Amino acid sequence: MTILDTFTTPRAAAAAVLLAAGLTLTACAGGTGNSTPAGSAQEGGTHQQSQPTSAAHNEADTGFAQAMIVHHQQALDMSESMLGKKDVPQSVTTLAQRIKGAQGPEIASMTAWLKAWNEPVEMSSGHAGHSMEGMLSEEELAKLDAAQGKEAARMFLTQMIAHHEGAVTMAKDQAANGKDHAAVKLANAIVTAQQAEIKEMRELLATLG
Repeated sequence: MTILDTFTTPRAAAAAVLLAAGLTLTACAGGTGNSTPAGSAQEGGTHQQSQPTSAAHNEADTGFAQAMIVHHQQALDMSESMLGKKDVPQSVTTLAQRIKGAQGPEIASMTAWLKAWNEPVEMSSGHAGHSMEGMLSEEELAKLDAAQGKEAARMFLTQMIAHHEGAVTMAKDQAANGKDHAAVKLANAIVTAQQAEIKEMRELLATLG
């Protein structure tokens, strides 16, 4: 049984998995596989493309993919919440749609990599006790769900800035410690795209007053 099996809601499961991220993300052990399907994807509305690679992966690659899937899933949940609200500024809903469109395919790519590496998609319970950068609590997510209009927009932007900052930290760790070419390439793309989105979101916050 994985740590996720002990929870009954997707958000609670994500919260449990995020506890497992810390140690694995910083691991830099030797390769544990021989080949992987590669892909390049960039957040913020860019495209995704698969190509073969012969690079072996290591524990940092595995931990990055497992943790970033959970991290991305929370961003999708946040974006879906915004897209279901009324009276939210169009600039904010456009951003939410762009995040959703970019991160969904990236989850699919990372899931495929883990399966090709013969690694579990879910993280094990062995590294519990360590939090994942930028993840929101259940209370914070509930407040976002309940908010409407400009209040919801301000909350979403503030929360997503913190969420993106966490993803950038995780991606930089992967770029420094990963071995698989596609996983490192994705990490670098996340850094570039999410730093640009952080700047965009801060500018949007200023317009909301």
